[in-house]
Amino acid sequence: MYETTSAEDHIAKAVVDAAFKVHSALGPGLMESTYELCLMHELDRRNIAVSRQVPVPVVYEDLRLEAAYRIDILVGGLVIVEIKAVERMNPIHQAQLLTYLKLADKHLGLLINFNVARIRDGIQRLVR
Repeated sequence: MYETTSAEDHIAKAVVDAAFKVHSALGPGLMESTYELCLMHELDRRNIAVSRQVPVPVVYEDLRLEAAYRIDILVGGLVIVEIKAVERMNPIHQAQLLTYLKLADKHLGLLINFNVARIRDGIQRLVR
């Protein structure tokens, strides 16, 4: 089993703190793209490198599908953040994040559902 690095843990803590701030200000009920942009803004204010809608190619044998999928947010080049604003999380959401981790060769991801009364109930940490 992979043990996260201190850099990954530091980034994950910063993302969770930023998500708390965004959720406290906005609450549930908005679109995923709104939370994504606000979370990126908050991380940028903290001087943490963030990239949005990062293309992830899929490679199958000799076929390469460029930009087949997009990571919502890549933080510090290490942690993938998948944003949701859904009534209920489903196993497919975890599978999606785990697949992005594999395709991007990353180990730590945060699945954050902003459509909850308490944001701590909407955050899942996944390690590949």
